[in-house]
Amino acid sequence: MSKQGQLAISERIAMRWGPLWTLFYRYGPPHWSQLLLRNGWGKRLVIGVPYLWLTLFFLVPFVIVLKISFAELRLAMPPYTPLWEWVGDKAIAIKLNFATYSFLVHESLYVSAYLYSLQVAAVSTLLCLLLGYPMAYGISRASPTWRSIFLMLIILPFWTSFLLRVYAWIGLLKSNGVINNVLMALGIIHEPITMMQTDFAVYIGIVYSYLPFMILPLYTNLEKHDLTLLEAAADLGARPTKAFFRITLPLSVPGIIAGSLLVFIPAVGEYVIPSLLGRTDQLMIGRVLSDEFFSNSDWPVASSVAILMLLLLLVPIAAFQYFQSRELRKRT
Repeated sequence: MSKQGQLAISERIAMRWGPLWTLFYRYGPPHWSQLLLRNGWGKRLVIGVPYLWLTLFFLVPFVIVLKISFAELRLAMPPYTPLWEWVGDKAIAIKLNFATYSFLVHESLYVSAYLYSLQVAAVSTLLCLLLGYPMAYGISRASPTWRSIFLMLIILPFWTSFLLRVYAWIGLLKSNGVINNVLMALGIIHEPITMMQTDFAVYIGIVYSYLPFMILPLYTNLEKHDLTLLEAAADLGARPTKAFFRITLPLSVPGIIAGSLLVFIPAVGEYVIPSLLGRTDQLMIGRVLSDEFFSNSDWPVASSVAILMLLLLLVPIAAFQYFQSRELRKRT
């Protein structure tokens, strides 16, 4: 629309609404947008909103949990002893209690829970990659019509409750469940196979629940590949398998890393699936964290468990950031 048309519309509105339109136009949102553009505040506002969100909902809770982790063990519930106090008029004495962290390091229960959580997350991530890569590759090479249908089928499980989907696996895996009944009816087995309360059930639940988080980043990466590179490789005599390992797989590394992180990070702290499907003699760190907070009411130990788990997860996140920055430097 031309400026004359906009002015004509503004004049008609002003004649109808009178002083209210004048106040709105001079001091309302249209005036705000002009101020933002004139002073360069628009970019700062866009950047500041996510920073404010992260500060309120990540940094502040993290600082609170970090403070609780340094509290004394004898004060399991709030209020806690202060972390600093004034000595004299100008000096401040900082009192940090590292007993909870020392307790976690020397207690085999927590060390075992951390190692087991990392093992389950790593194996589940590998299984999701082995299953998700062929699926993402097939979807990216399908026709646009079938591609939309396949993507809808990938997202379809999110339309139901996560808890209900885990309970459905209980009905499938238990001793008198669907899988055992079918196998016994076919004569393949003569007695039920123990699948519940095992590592196998945990891997099944995690892979089923987090597989879409592996497929979608991989699909996004594979769909952008230039297929003429494969045609050029074929013209030069490369077989499809060699072309895949020399062209497609290296180009899809960013998607592999993104999908692996989206699966690995939440799988480390998974609570529902191990509690319903997993072993009773081996706990994951999410269950330990919940028990310390709600069953034992030992908030300093629970906060220390959460801080150490976060530090463990910072390692793959930092590696991903380093890889991304290196890729950006190569492109520029």
